[in-house]
Amino acid sequence: MGNSIKKQNRCRGFGIIEILISIVVLGFLMMALLNLQLGNRDALLRIRARDGAVDVAQDAIDSLSVLGVSSLSKAALPSQKINFSKTRSWQRTGGFPIKVNYNVEIDVSDDATYASEEKSYYGSMDHTYAKRLDVKVSWPFKGTTHSINYSGVIR
Repeated sequence: MGNSIKKQNRCRGFGIIEILISIVVLGFLMMALLNLQLGNRDALLRIRARDGAVDVAQDAIDSLSVLGVSSLSKAALPSQKINFSKTRSWQRTGGFPIKVNYNVEIDVSDDATYASEEKSYYGSMDHTYAKRLDVKVSWPFKGTTHSINYSGVIR
C-alpha cells in the first residue's frame, strides 16, 4: 500500500503553479519578440526614407543638369537658392504604403575648379564653366527631422 501512494504522487502531472509560471515566461518571450519586431520595422522605415532622400537629391541634380549651366546663371535665376517639396511613397507587404514628404534646398554656386581666366584683346575675362549644386534634403521621422547633404557639379 505504501508503494502505490508514492507512485500516485509521482504521476500526478502539472500543478496550477507550474502552468502559471510557464505562461508568464512565455509572455515575457512574446513581449521580447514583439519589441524586436518593432525595432526592425523602425530601422526599415528609416533606411527606406534615407534611400528615398538620396533618390530625390540625385533626381534634382539630374533635372538641373538636363537644363544646362546657362539656365543656372545669376541672370536666369532670381535667387541662387532653389526650394521645393516632393512626396514619395512605397508599397509595404501586408500594410499601408509608406509616405514621406521631403523638403529640398539647392544652393547654386560657381565652381572655381572649372573657371578660367583668359587674357584677350578686350582685357581679362572670367568665365565659369560649371556650377556646384549643394543639395540638402530633409524629412520628418518620429518627431525629429532627419537630413542628408548631397553635392554635384554641372558642366
